[in-house]
Amino acid sequence: MIRVLLADDQSLVRAGFRMILDGTDDLLVVGEAADGLQALSVAAAVSPDVVLMDVRMPGVDGIEATRRLRAPLPPGAPPHVIILTTFDLDEYVYAGLRAGAAGFLLKDALDTELTQAVRAVAGGHNVAAPTVTRRLVQHFVATDPRPADLVPSDVLTARERDVLRLIAEGMSNLEIAARLTISEGTVKTHVSRILAKLGLRDRIHAVIYAHRTGAT
Repeated sequence: MIRVLLADDQSLVRAGFRMILDGTDDLLVVGEAADGLQALSVAAAVSPDVVLMDVRMPGVDGIEATRRLRAPLPPGAPPHVIILTTFDLDEYVYAGLRAGAAGFLLKDALDTELTQAVRAVAGGHNVAAPTVTRRLVQHFVATDPRPADLVPSDVLTARERDVLRLIAEGMSNLEIAARLTISEGTVKTHVSRILAKLGLRDRIHAVIYAHRTGAT
């Protein structure tokens, strides 16, 4: 069971998310918070796997709360954080990424998008709404189109370059497997090797890398 904490200053929003998540067989809401400081306190008490974090909350906002959640004292492992916002603005995306968020979704995301995102980040993956990914790519390509310190993509095999290109197109591992007629497990292996060879942290950074270097 994946344990989820809801952090949003609007009770109706929290109620809606709770109804969606508790309606599944594998997701369970274990706590709620109305601001960032309360989110930190509740998270310490209930140890969630995933926190759905609003950005604009009174007192400690969602970005600062994410930063604190992702840098705890040992021994506890920090929860994964998905930033949820109605504001599709660059400043929140970049700040959330720097704070250690694993996902970015708009509050108007479909029920299935929300539940799939929670499952994905609980499994160690990163997720982002398409509009968020586009903004990230546009920002980094515009400000630093091809920095010299990036590892060249020719360190990858031909198959790994194929996988990287499909990652940049926004495909999931399952979709990549279908496109290349290989198993999903093989795709996961390729993704891990791509990230290791290129010195990238996650899939979002792989998308940015692909666009910055013209590997798409």
